[in-house]
Parts: sequence; C-alpha cells; structure tokens
Amino acid sequence: MNMKHPIVIVAVTTLSLGVQAQSLEEGVKMYKYERYQSAKNILTPLAANNPTANYYLGLSELALENTNEARTVFSKYPDDAANMSGLARLAFAANNPAEGTRIAQAIASKAGKKAWEPLKYAADAVNYSDGGNKQQAIDWYKESLKRNDNFDTRIALGDAYQKIQGGGGEAMNNYEHVTGKDPKNSLAYSRIGALWYAAKNYELALASYQKAKDADPTNPIPYRDLANAYFWVNKFDLALQNIQQYLELSDKSVEDQIQYMNILYLAKKYPEAIQKAQELINAGNAKPNFYGIIGYSQLETKDYKNALENTRIYFSRQDPKKLMPLDYLKFGRIYLANEMSDSADFYFTKALAADTASNKAETYRMIAESFKEAKDYAKSAQWYEKLVTAYPNSQALDYFWRGAMYYYAKDYPKAATAFEAMETKYPDQPSATYWRGRVAAATDEKAESGVGVKPYQTWLEKVGPNYEKKNDLMQAYQYLALYFYNQGDKENTKLFMDKIEGIDPANGFLKQLKDLVNKPVKTTRK
Repeated sequence: MNMKHPIVIVAVTTLSLGVQAQSLEEGVKMYKYERYQSAKNILTPLAANNPTANYYLGLSELALENTNEARTVFSKYPDDAANMSGLARLAFAANNPAEGTRIAQAIASKAGKKAWEPLKYAADAVNYSDGGNKQQAIDWYKESLKRNDNFDTRIALGDAYQKIQGGGGEAMNNYEHVTGKDPKNSLAYSRIGALWYAAKNYELALASYQKAKDADPTNPIPYRDLANAYFWVNKFDLALQNIQQYLELSDKSVEDQIQYMNILYLAKKYPEAIQKAQELINAGNAKPNFYGIIGYSQLETKDYKNALENTRIYFSRQDPKKLMPLDYLKFGRIYLANEMSDSADFYFTKALAADTASNKAETYRMIAESFKEAKDYAKSAQWYEKLVTAYPNSQALDYFWRGAMYYYAKDYPKAATAFEAMETKYPDQPSATYWRGRVAAATDEKAESGVGVKPYQTWLEKVGPNYEKKNDLMQAYQYLALYFYNQGDKENTKLFMDKIEGIDPANGFLKQLKDLVNKPVKTTRK
C-alpha cells in the first residue's frame, strides 16, 4: 500500500498543474477579451507562484486604473521580463517615457541571440503605452517573430503598425496572416474590423466583426464593435441588440455600462439613456459626459428646462479641451429651445471657432438648420448667408434655404436677391425661378403691378403643366389668374381659371374669382 502513495501524489500534482495551466489560459483570455475583473479574479490565486499569471494580473489592475495595485503586483518579480514590461508601462503612464524606454531596452537585452519572449515583452511595453517609439516596437516584434512566429506577436505587430503613418496595410497583412492560419482567432478578426471601421468602410467592418463573433461567441468585443458599426449604417435596432449582448458577456464594469449608455443615446433611446446615466451617477460613478448625455437626451425629448440645467453642469465640469464642436452646437440648440437666442448664437459661434476642419460648411449648415427648426427665420437666413458667402460653391439647397428663410422672415428684398443669385449659380434649378415669382407675388398681394408674372411664366415653361408639385402650380396659377382679371384680359383669366379647376374644382379662390367674372355689370339709367 505504501508503494501506491507516491503514485497518488504524482497524479494529484499533475492534475493540479493541469488545472492551474487551464486557469492561467482562461485568465489571460479574459484579459485579452477586456474582462479585466474576471481576469483579476482568476489570476489572483495563481500569481503567487507564477510570474506570467502575476504579469497579467498587473495588467488587469492597470486596465482597471488601479495604478498602485499594479505597481505592487509587478514588483513581486522585478527581474522577470514580463513583469519588468509592466513596470515600463507604469513609467510611460506616469509621463516618464525616458524611464519606460530604459526598462524596455533592458528587457530586450535579456533576449540574447535566441530568446524571443523578452523582445515581445519589451515591444509590448512601448506599443501599448503613450510616448514610446513605435518603430522600435516594430523592430523588436520582427526580430521576435524570426525566432518564434506566433499569433499573439503577429497581432501585436499589427497593432503597432496601426499607430504609425501609413501602417494600415502592414497591419492588415499581419492580422490576415493570423486568420489564414487560425480561422477561429476572434481577436484577429476584430482587429481587421477595426481597420475597416477606421477607414469608414462599415460594411466590411461589419463582416469582419461578424466573423470575430462567429469565431468565439463568448468574446464580448465583437458585439460592442458591431453595435458601433451598425449605428453608422443607421441600423439602430441591431446596434442596440448587439450592445445588449455585449453587456451580458462583459464584466458589466462601469466602462461596459458607459458603452451601453452611449449606444442607447446613439440609437435614439433617449429615456433609457437618461435612466442609465442617472443610475451611474447615483452609484457614485459620475463623469462629466454623463450630464451631457442626459442634457442632450432631454433636448430630444423636449424637456428643455432640465436639458439646459444638465448641459450647464456638463460644461462646468468637462475639460474645455475635450469639448467638441458638436457639444457647442447642442448647447446652442438647447438655448434656442429655451428661447434664449443670443446665448444660442454665442455657442454656435464657439462651435464654428472650435471646428478645425478645412471646410466648415457643415457646421454653418447645422447652425442655420437649428434656427430654422426653432422658426427663427431671420437668424437662419443670416447663417445661410454666412455659409454661401464663405463657400460660394455650396450646394444649391443652401442657396435655396437662404432665400426661403428670408422669405419666411418677410425680408422680401433679400429673398429676391438670394433667389436671383441661385438662378444665376444653378440655372438648371427651376425652383429658383419659381421662388422669384413667389417673392415678387408676396410684394404684390393684389396682383396689380404684375412683378411676379415674368418669373412665374418662365418657370411654367420650364416645368410644364404636368409638374408633380401641384401646390406650386396652384400658387402661380392663382396669381396669374388674378393679375389678368385685374388687367381685363378675359382670355388669359379664363385660361388660368381652367388650370386651377383642373387641379382643384372646389378651390375657394376659383369660386370667388368666378363670382367676380360673372358678376353683372351695373348700367346707369338715362
């Protein structure tokens, strides 16, 4: 019986090592899938006796923004290449790139002529930190691959190429190298999707993210990325469906819930976005942009008073450097909704100043449209005026709305000038001629001077009697019928009365004009 004990002990030890290896693999997988709390839970009991487990535990702490804990973890194995890499990352994170680079070079020197892992750890420290020399990381990865070509290093090399100018092609080559040999590599497909996403080719991004999901349905990352890509192709239900799946598979950390909140907002689920942001705030996780999400959502739900209050909180707490032109545009819209036009104009002007694009036409346009939606037609006209003045080659629609806003603001001289400019700039646009007639008719309500006759008749020749917008035809026919009646031109009066009747036999104007035409002429007895 005594002879059996060593065998039992060996068997138990072997089983224990197998479970530990399996747990380490699962812990690393959780880290790569950005499930940092799960990785921490798995790796903590392993870290005491396993430098690799300790390294990934430290990385998980770092990802959870537990910097002090990460330093304590990495310091347990100060001479281990992996944990030295963690200390290098901490140096970079502390804005000490010189120290981070020094440690990385010390790690690389451990590789000698044959070892590959120190080169990869050195490259990782530089690649996944701000302030490091990415080309140096690429060189270390390449040398590491010469010694041991493996999927993790290939993916990391692709990540490094993405961070240098013009490196997208090489990044794609490395990711596709992995998927070509390992069709079940979910991470590599996700990286390919990210490349297409960055190139704004959302259809190819969606296809790659779907492959990443199919390769490993337990990986939460593709669901998050699918949600983001579906938003850009206006498939909001699918965006919402995938972000919900992401939340189920993730650790439901604060960052995970923020991702969910953002997609709720982008998918126009405004009440739900407000609720989620409020939950995060109530749980003590308040961040400035949460108030922005609440305020902007309240704008869309027409809760204008609270929208103003929450957006003011957002602007007071957010780092001004992080405020984008769209933030100023939203704030301007909220002030407009609260009938504070001057404040709206102030923030719209700030949006324009914050816009660093070489062509700011879209910002001008959004401002003009905001005033249009608020029915402040005079202000809208002014901003469309600024748009076409700054960008004379703006689209015909910009010229049209400039004139239309002046028209609705009853500034007929400027409306006339605007539509004349549109007609000159875009002679193939009949609407400019029509609106010239309509503006002229607005200054000649009794159709006596006939200033609208020529533009209306020119427009009718262009579009013909079968023009689909019958209301426009009716505007022209009524003015012309009344004008010719006033001129005593019975033939043309009847011509346009017949045209009106062809569109609407029960037309009230037509009835009144018929009564006038058929009214007996009074004769004076002698």
